Amino acid sequence: MSIKEIGYQQTLLGDLTLRRRLEPLLQNREVFEVKLGDEYLMSSLFTESERQLAILGLAPLDGELDVVIGGLGLGYTAVEALKNINVSRLLVIDLFQPVIDWHQARLVPNGEVLTSDTRCELRQGDFFELARSGFDTNNPDRKFDAVLLDIDHSPEHYLDPKNKSLYTTEGLTAIRHQLKPGGTFALWSNDPASDEFTAHLKSVFATATAHNVEFPNPYNGATSVNSVYVAKKI
Repeated sequence: MSIKEIGYQQTLLGDLTLRRRLEPLLQNREVFEVKLGDEYLMSSLFTESERQLAILGLAPLDGELDVVIGGLGLGYTAVEALKNINVSRLLVIDLFQPVIDWHQARLVPNGEVLTSDTRCELRQGDFFELARSGFDTNNPDRKFDAVLLDIDHSPEHYLDPKNKSLYTTEGLTAIRHQLKPGGTFALWSNDPASDEFTAHLKSVFATATAHNVEFPNPYNGATSVNSVYVAKKI
């Protein structure tokens, strides 16, 4: 298998790498991958659930929308959000400046789309810290119609142990306070939907639903399942 490392940066959470390779199982299809240490953060081979995060998270909304995304990855959630003609402003926050740099240098497939769309701003920051103080540091009073989150593997499996506090009642309440009335909070998970976490969301927001997202996995010849949770503020 031919693998080329096209981006690298040491971080406090481990070595961050961007790789490009050819997948022989799919007629040498070009695949981009982001890894943090030994963990895969994103692959261009599996994008359906990331796209559905934007589709499902924005579906309950209408009118002009101001949206924030936590986690840039390879940009598939952000690109899908921009396909929604109601989105007038999109702020994408990522902890790692190199991930933003890779898009701005157009080293990844969605770099050109995101950096050329005037509605979209890519900004370095700690989503989990900003959830408590305001996602837009230039305008702390700015409220959003939707908050879309794709950083941790799931509400139970974290890239950084300190992220755990976001999924508590206190942490989710902080996110709710950054939403406009009727706004949505949508969360990606690598695991199938959990009834327990859905009920937890309902205890903080007015309503919450969970959606399993299925997609083919060429490595095991079976169907894999991710999930998207969508909660709505009164």
